[in-house]
Amino acid sequence: MANRHLSRSVAVQSLFEWDFNGQQKEVIDQIAKRNINEFAPGLDDQIFVHQLVHQVIAERAKLDHIIEKAAPEWPIEKIAIIDRNVLRVGLWELLFADRHEVPARVAINEAIELAKTYGGENSGKFVNGVLGTVYKEMGEPGKDDIPAKKRRAKDIRYEDMPIENLGGAVVYTRLDDGRYELAFVHDIFGYWTLSKGHIEKGETVEAGTEREVKEEISLDLTIKEALGDNEYVASDPEKGKIRKRVNYYLAEAKDRSQLHLNKNQGLDDARWFPLESVMQLKMYDDIMPIVTRALNRLSNN
Repeated sequence: MANRHLSRSVAVQSLFEWDFNGQQKEVIDQIAKRNINEFAPGLDDQIFVHQLVHQVIAERAKLDHIIEKAAPEWPIEKIAIIDRNVLRVGLWELLFADRHEVPARVAINEAIELAKTYGGENSGKFVNGVLGTVYKEMGEPGKDDIPAKKRRAKDIRYEDMPIENLGGAVVYTRLDDGRYELAFVHDIFGYWTLSKGHIEKGETVEAGTEREVKEEISLDLTIKEALGDNEYVASDPEKGKIRKRVNYYLAEAKDRSQLHLNKNQGLDDARWFPLESVMQLKMYDDIMPIVTRALNRLSNN
């Protein structure tokens, strides 16, 4: 068994015992030391075990929150103890570990193997589903990090990739006093972003955008104008590499009181913000030009 995999195994076993016995932080080093001596005598990388269990415990509240958002039908206390601690270890490495040392796919695959080894019959699938959801929400970092030989065999020209259209909107409402507010959704990684979704076959981008936004945040919209688009390459399990094009619009909400976040994996809040506070929000770099364009349009009205 590879040294790091063995270390992760000991860390999961130690966190299981810690969790089962009441989560007393002061005893984790004692538990980890005993498990190293029992299950991995002579382990070279003992420091890694101690660091990993402490890091997971330190970020436990945040990790548990993300797990519950990725698997909303499973409150953390309802997840089997071994499964939730495998998830905590895998998620910590997925979110916080140095990606040069632990690539995202390695973190996920290691967690799946630990779940299969120590969990129940369906633990591997469950862990794969939860971490896979988070991985997609992160934008699938490292998805193209494959050996050059394989990469050449799978290369497809950018212009030949199929295009999948999505629609999104900078949603605004105008208050009685003439001031504007914008609606943003908040994701599980702490960013405020724009509501968007996939355009269905036979649907115009405008109609699909209105439908998707209503499904996500309950608002009826009137699209006013196009703001531009973003495009990025993603990997589809059936189609291979595809170009995802998100068309963004400036859209007015007919009734601001309707704003309500419907059940949606990866999101945990939706709110209105006055124009003057928008640029203070934590947003992704790729939507900043779209939001800035919308602010300029509204400010000039």
